[in-house]
Amino acid sequence: MMTFLFDKIIFGPVSSRRLGVSLGINLLPTTYKYCSFNCIYCECGLNPTHYSEKVKFPTVQLVKEKLDDKLKEMQKNNQLPDTITFAGNGEPTLHPDFAEIIDITIELRNKYSPKSKIAVLSNSTMLHNKPVMEALKKIELNILKLDTGFDDTLKKLNQPTTSVTIQKMVDNLKQFKNNLIIQTLFLKGLVNGEQVDNTTDAEVNKWVSYLKELKPQLVMIYPIARETPVIGLEKISQQKLDEIAQKVRAAGIETEVYY
Repeated sequence: MMTFLFDKIIFGPVSSRRLGVSLGINLLPTTYKYCSFNCIYCECGLNPTHYSEKVKFPTVQLVKEKLDDKLKEMQKNNQLPDTITFAGNGEPTLHPDFAEIIDITIELRNKYSPKSKIAVLSNSTMLHNKPVMEALKKIELNILKLDTGFDDTLKKLNQPTTSVTIQKMVDNLKQFKNNLIIQTLFLKGLVNGEQVDNTTDAEVNKWVSYLKELKPQLVMIYPIARETPVIGLEKISQQKLDEIAQKVRAAGIETEVYY
């Protein structure tokens, strides 16, 4: 199936329903995906079965130069972004200098575009790392993944490459208090002869129970939007997603469905 990679460190800006005019930052290699999850639905494809060489991250200085140039250009054209968003070809918090890059991004944002918010799209697997956690607490939009409340589904759906459990993820997510947005993708399908479905009543009820503990400021719900690297996955209907959203709202948590 067709998937795509970001071929630049700074990309966009793009128009996003969630984030407005969003300027993207990719801290991962530009020729392959590097992630601590191997999600069966990832638009960037699956992780390589092996890496032929040591993973090369863009340097702090290069990220700084590219971001400075882009924000300077956008300021000159009076087209500043609503958000500066860390996303890209995998998990951004895996960059060894992630914390330093966040500080630089805050500095450049304040210099060129003080009204812009900084967002990080993360799979929540590096929250045990103190510098990563402290860096994330400095930004405005922590959009962190929680696709299920069950470890078995986590293994099937997200295929973590590190030792992680739902409980560990939730315990770390609790540290964000009010500065937390949860994003969840719902799907179902038959993968390698096994049924994967995080939309069942048991799945949704367990997931909502964790949301009640976390008390996020917002929950973002969405279905598959593009082709996936694994065949046999089904896009969930808007009606079903709205039903799931109503369960979250009934718990007193603001919820948006992006279909």
